[in-house]
Amino acid sequence: MKFLERGMKMLIVGSYPPRKCGIATFSNDTVNAIGNMFGSTLPIEVCALQNEEPALPYGQEVSYVLFTSILENYRLIAEKINERNDIGLVCVQHEFGLYGGVLGDYLLAFLLALNKPVITVFHTVLPNPDEKRIKVIQTIETLSDRLIALTNKSKKLLVEHYKCSQHKVRVIPHGIHIVLWEQKNALKLKYEYHDKIVLSTFGLLSENKNIETALYALKDIVKKHPNVIYLVIGKTHPEIIKREGEVYRNQLLEITKKLKLQDHVIFINKYLKLKLLLEYLTLSDIYLFTSKDPNQAVSGTLVYALSCGCAVISNPIAHAVETLKNGNGVLLENIGDSNELKQKILDLIENKNKRVNMAKNAFANIRFTSWENVAIQYGLLFGKLTERIEDLRFNLPPIKLDHIKKLTTSDGILQFSNFSEPDINSGYTLDDNARALINIVMHYNLYRKKSVLNYADIYLGFIENIQRENGWFDNYKNYKLQLTNKNYNTNLEDANGRAIWSLGYVIGHQDLLPSGFIKRAKTCWHKIIDRVDEITSPRAIAYTIKGLCHYYATHPDVLVKSKVESLANKLLQHYKVNYEQGWYWYEDYMSYANNILPEAMMYSYLITKNDDFKKIAEITFDFLLSQYFMKGQIKVISNKGWFKKKNERVFYGEQPIEIVTTIIALDLFYRITGKTRYKNQLEIAFSWFLGNNHLNQLMYNPKNGASYDGLEDTHVNINQGAESTLCFFKAQMIIDKYNRKVTVYNRGKGGSKRKNSNVLLEIFDN
Repeated sequence: MKFLERGMKMLIVGSYPPRKCGIATFSNDTVNAIGNMFGSTLPIEVCALQNEEPALPYGQEVSYVLFTSILENYRLIAEKINERNDIGLVCVQHEFGLYGGVLGDYLLAFLLALNKPVITVFHTVLPNPDEKRIKVIQTIETLSDRLIALTNKSKKLLVEHYKCSQHKVRVIPHGIHIVLWEQKNALKLKYEYHDKIVLSTFGLLSENKNIETALYALKDIVKKHPNVIYLVIGKTHPEIIKREGEVYRNQLLEITKKLKLQDHVIFINKYLKLKLLLEYLTLSDIYLFTSKDPNQAVSGTLVYALSCGCAVISNPIAHAVETLKNGNGVLLENIGDSNELKQKILDLIENKNKRVNMAKNAFANIRFTSWENVAIQYGLLFGKLTERIEDLRFNLPPIKLDHIKKLTTSDGILQFSNFSEPDINSGYTLDDNARALINIVMHYNLYRKKSVLNYADIYLGFIENIQRENGWFDNYKNYKLQLTNKNYNTNLEDANGRAIWSLGYVIGHQDLLPSGFIKRAKTCWHKIIDRVDEITSPRAIAYTIKGLCHYYATHPDVLVKSKVESLANKLLQHYKVNYEQGWYWYEDYMSYANNILPEAMMYSYLITKNDDFKKIAEITFDFLLSQYFMKGQIKVISNKGWFKKKNERVFYGEQPIEIVTTIIALDLFYRITGKTRYKNQLEIAFSWFLGNNHLNQLMYNPKNGASYDGLEDTHVNINQGAESTLCFFKAQMIIDKYNRKVTVYNRGKGGSKRKNSNVLLEIFDN
């Protein structure tokens, strides 16, 4: 890649582990997140800030250590950075106490000497500043290319109180770590808190944390609810230890003893590693944010608690006021009022539904601030300021079957999830089990992991059990495996088409799969095959054509070929009826899974060698792509309204199924035609999952390999159902093949000649 040759990097200036403070954690999380999202196309180095020598034992990413109390060090470090041709941007973390001088004005010497693009991230923005503070901030603004505020309130203060230019300030929120909602109960069992209502708070301990307010509130709460415990997590702040030792902690211990709360308050006097910290927060029912500084601009502890599914009660600092609105949490009116805090805690303890719904609301609404999404924002800003946006590449996430396995019972794959927790009440569909069967066989074909065949067995079993005696399939079963009424008031043709596709796909891989498995698939196949001519729905026809072609790859039967030709002619007739100048499509609207139609026409060409099928396949596919790809992104048909020939198009409401069907078709058309633009568009389409969409947000869950259900106008629907997850799984396997160098067929007359069946087997692997 071009970017690797140029080797441009981002340098982050801030406190950094093993130093223990909030900004050190923030800097470390930023480094890890950008590395995870962009890998070697955006390398990160660190200039660590220290108050005094000697240097701490830093990791290899730390290239410089700036001792902040010595003014001369700022210029010397800046000059060393200037000598580096491979540093494209410097990202400075700012808080007044981080730097030496009056109000940290030693930083200005560093910025004045620096000859690189600079962004400055403000962790504290105080209201009503004096003239000296305003002057320092305005000078930082002058010497920076962009200012980053962590909240909208901080941006407003920078613009209105410090007179910073509005166009220069942008908001990139404090990041959060993604956890799985369903872990809450499991973690309570793990730590033996399953019979407790768990309150918690965490952070480096200091008097500002105001823990005593919670202790006084707890005195009466435990009389009424003796199963309540309160976890106070974190060591005392190292700067406090230097000045006064453990005076504040000892005071809290005395209060706990005086109030006879020893059985209810647990002090975890440790600096916890991230995994353990997130576990404690995830098992917590209620998080208490009692910090008494009304001017605290941002709290990482607050957003971490929200992201872990806690119902939060907070003092009214600016970050909480902004984050806890619309039912995301509870705001206290008075700082330090233990009676008010007691009443709010009791209300949530005694109203479980309210507590859980509040936690779920916040859990969903805070997800847009995941560290992965924050990294995308910093990456885009880096690209813009260095004029190298085209050189950035997303890291490809590993293929994970975690969520697919969790959705799968002994009877099939469940339809929906609440967040990442499978919803057994949603029941099962033929649609999802057919998709799952195809994907698992594809996975086995690519990676040869025999354990996945256990899941293929389950999905094929579901297909067998939902087939009627007359060959047709029902689609819907509830969790008790009873057929639902939807089977009798819904058109089932598309579901039947998917079943035929899945059976043909399995049979087309007969040399790969156990003979008994193939025999079961063939039994279902032979019950339905004579009825395919009755199918009339365009998409059902298309799915059926794919199934027939997969079957034909290993069973080149004249009857199967004739069925393909007959069904393809039906699609061709749809095209002739609906085609007009400027509208090259099979219907007078575009709805869902549109790509399956031109893809089926191309499949038909491969079997029949009818050039009309290939011609119409390319015309219609290129027309579809012209509606989808714009300004380096894919924007598929909305589920909020179909794109009708005579109407304006509705945007937003994008679903993974439309993305993956585009990827599948692009893969086929690239293999057949060798046109590079199809491959390029395939990569753009896949990047939709990685954040190249109108929200610049991740569309998959990196914890479990699931896909989110939808990209809406202003937010991501973070439920993770079977359809969405299977679509992402399929897309990942296709893009992974390109990393392995995909073979392109039929490049022209000079292309190599191969046996038809072998070519079909290699092409028909999606």
